Amino acid sequence: MAFQTQINTQPAPGLPGDFASLNPTATFPAGEGALVAASGGCTIGAFGWVQADGRSVSNAPTTGTTPAPDGFVHRDLTGQIASLFDESSLTIPEGFPVSLFAAGDFWAASTTAATPGQAVFASTTTGSIATADAGATVSGAVQTRFYTASACAAGELVKISSWSHAV
Repeated sequence: MAFQTQINTQPAPGLPGDFASLNPTATFPAGEGALVAASGGCTIGAFGWVQADGRSVSNAPTTGTTPAPDGFVHRDLTGQIASLFDESSLTIPEGFPVSLFAAGDFWAASTTAATPGQAVFASTTTGSIATADAGATVSGAVQTRFYTASACAAGELVKISSWSHAV
């Protein structure tokens, strides 16, 4: 473990993939034990697509397609630290269970600045999020059913919600 390098005056609101409220949630409809990380693993706190086998989840859609993601990958403590010198990991190893949520309120790291009420877009290569006005075109991304519920600067945490679509 590395030496502490930072002290905050307030605790962090959450981590990418954490629940951001106690609002209702809904998981992707799959059988018991059906969803597992695809080859190469699956990143927590990003969007995921169920692959053609109906079982594995990847942070990118099946090659040649660009549908909206099937859900958001929740932080269910399934990420593992694979390297001795890593301090943390948000990667679920291949074959490990994935909690894929189709609805709810979550914390996510945005690659763009966000204001409440913007639409959330998922990268079709990494599942990471960007924000823009609903109906806009974001290069390399597709619009999801989620909207921003808080403001943030690029690279910071933002609340995303499938329930709240207005400011």
